[in-house]
Amino acid sequence: MSRTTVLDSTDEAVAGIEDGSTVLVGGFGLAGMPFDLIEALIRQGAKDLTIVSNNAGNGDVGLAALLAAGRVRKVVCSFPRQVDSYVFDALYREGKVALEVVPQGTLAERMRAAGAGIGAFYCPTAVGTALAEGKEVRTIDERDHLLEYPIKGDYALISAHRSDPMGNLVYRKTARNFGPVMATAAATTVVQVDELVPLGGLDPEAVVTPSIYVDRVVPVETRHYTVQGAR
Repeated sequence: MSRTTVLDSTDEAVAGIEDGSTVLVGGFGLAGMPFDLIEALIRQGAKDLTIVSNNAGNGDVGLAALLAAGRVRKVVCSFPRQVDSYVFDALYREGKVALEVVPQGTLAERMRAAGAGIGAFYCPTAVGTALAEGKEVRTIDERDHLLEYPIKGDYALISAHRSDPMGNLVYRKTARNFGPVMATAAATTVVQVDELVPLGGLDPEAVVTPSIYVDRVVPVETRHYTVQGAR
């Protein structure tokens, strides 16, 4: 039997997220970001959150809106700054949010390791840079590697294209990005989907995230988000 619950609203989907939680948030820029779940999280009121994502927000929507609402204590990401990251930039310069920069491939692998039950791994990325400070270094095949630890989430908020009632997921093109690894790395995975299809409505060979990794699914109306011009 599936443990996945199909819910009627995004507010139900994010209920119970506690203050101080570590929340993995899918998206590559705006592609695949779970906007509706983030909006519900803002309404829900959880604060002092650690957010793990590829970026630190774009414009005034999505993660940027969560940051602007003062709910985030720390951001763990690969690309904290881009032309439209003015919300994060201002908060960081004012000392209101902490930052941990993780190279993109390492970020994905640290979450994959959490889902796979791997205690730690060695990676050559960032050797000799400021990101290597305080990390164990080991030489493997005549190349230095850094010891990296898994990133586990209390919750993952991700977006998928379709789900069946059991919670099997398929994604749409580049919107897939971090969703699959985040789903495996979180204690509770919450998914907004464009379409809920009947059992048997998904080709089993096309399923990317199986239902065992999914706890809550909520269908949402497809909307297109745009970012206002950079400041």
